Amino acid sequence: MSDIKGRLVEIEKKINHLIEKQHNLLEQNSVLNKQNKELSLKLEEKEEMIRELKDKNNYIKISQSVKQSEGNTDVKIKIDELVREIDKCIGLLNK
Repeated sequence: MSDIKGRLVEIEKKINHLIEKQHNLLEQNSVLNKQNKELSLKLEEKEEMIRELKDKNNYIKISQSVKQSEGNTDVKIKIDELVREIDKCIGLLNK
């Protein structure tokens, strides 16, 4: 009889240990999910910053090429394309 009680006590200890371990893992999971969301937001911000910097870089390259070659029709065509693209974006934003 005492052998059964001893086993039951041992099983109860193991169950309590598993419950505690599950609780700790749930807390850790919650922390990791929060960190993941924060990192995802930072990543989105950085990607937006990269897009903006690429756009600025393109505009700088265009302006430099315009300065170097006044009257170059290729540059004017590229500027016209960019203006049309900007107009399309503004149109989409206004919808």
